[in-house]
Amino acid sequence: MEVCIIENKKSLPACPVELTLSLIGNKWKFLIIRDLLVETKRFSVLKRSIGSISQKVLTDNLRQLETSGIVTRKVYAEVPPRVEYSLTPLGQSLDTVLNSLMTWGEHYKNKYEP
Repeated sequence: MEVCIIENKKSLPACPVELTLSLIGNKWKFLIIRDLLVETKRFSVLKRSIGSISQKVLTDNLRQLETSGIVTRKVYAEVPPRVEYSLTPLGQSLDTVLNSLMTWGEHYKNKYEP
């Protein structure tokens, strides 16, 4: 389930876990946030660092994250135009969430890896 545009608080899911997953609950959004936690990145650098994501899927996910207030987009008036993406303070607050997922993933991998 993906909800990227939240019109008003009445449309927010009652469950906080459901709300969080509706905003960042796909692998691409997690990878975008992971990479932007390190530093601000241009579109092409972000695409390269994520790997097998298509330009369209990256664009769509960045727009959804921007609409949700997690990512900010800055356009520079240059030729050719330069666009940079970074996390908002709200996006930065997801650091602990991603660190918890990383810790859990490492634990799982160490326990179940052959």
